[in-house]
Amino acid sequence: MSRIYQAVVTTADKFVPGALRPLWNHAAGPKTVFFWAPVFKWGLVVAGLSDLRRPADQLSISQSASLAATGIIWSRYSLVIIPKNWGLFSVNVFVAGTQVLQLYRAWDFSRKNQKAAVAAPK
Repeated sequence: MSRIYQAVVTTADKFVPGALRPLWNHAAGPKTVFFWAPVFKWGLVVAGLSDLRRPADQLSISQSASLAATGIIWSRYSLVIIPKNWGLFSVNVFVAGTQVLQLYRAWDFSRKNQKAAVAAPK
């Protein structure tokens, strides 16, 4: 796989405009895993946003909590490594944010159900 990837990068190298060369050759640029891992992680953000249409009673609290925690942890990590990986930082902030929102939705649903159960006549 490495040879194929190197061939693709070498071929694409000829077509990269001069204005994009600093990004292309950056230590966390498209030639490295440090670029592509965050790009693919945006799929978690898209999945979290699509879950906003899901009813709150169907949300997985453990999944949302673990994704929120990893988003927060990796956001911090991306700023202490060298080179700073702003792509990794941004995707993890969004992962954490969408999952914290899901946790709020689950908590709010639970709170409203408890109020309704208390108020219901027996």
